[in-house]
Amino acid sequence: MKIDDILKKDSIIANLVGTKKEEVLHEMTDFLQSQNLIQDKETLFKTLTEREKLGSTGIGENVAIPHGKTDEISQIITVFARSLGGVDFEALDQKPVHFICLVIAPSNSTGQHLKALARISRIFKNQNLRDNILKLQDASQIYSLLLEEDSKFI
Repeated sequence: MKIDDILKKDSIIANLVGTKKEEVLHEMTDFLQSQNLIQDKETLFKTLTEREKLGSTGIGENVAIPHGKTDEISQIITVFARSLGGVDFEALDQKPVHFICLVIAPSNSTGQHLKALARISRIFKNQNLRDNILKLQDASQIYSLLLEEDSKFI
């Protein structure tokens, strides 16, 4: 699985407005609905917040990978969002989160869902990538850099 299989160029939010976990999850589910990728943003938001109650998806090093499943889609959808100011995501290392990859999978998905989470986690282990994303100007540049980093793992 490559990143461009699950993340499209128009699914990048270059500058999140929210500063708290719930605000950001609302912002991202609103974005999914505005892109006509989902219809029921409230149910998806509830799914994501229920998952967060099990333990934060803030995996550390300023990265969070909130995820959930829905009957609304037939393939994995990912939205990447950057927060220049950082979000309190209750991350494992207590650091603010600047990089949020929201992964939504079909309800019947298991293996592909886990592969997507693993791929994203692997890419964001690179400190240089994280530093460079913060310096970029727009979503197109962010997308290009993510694809470039992903190509190193093929």
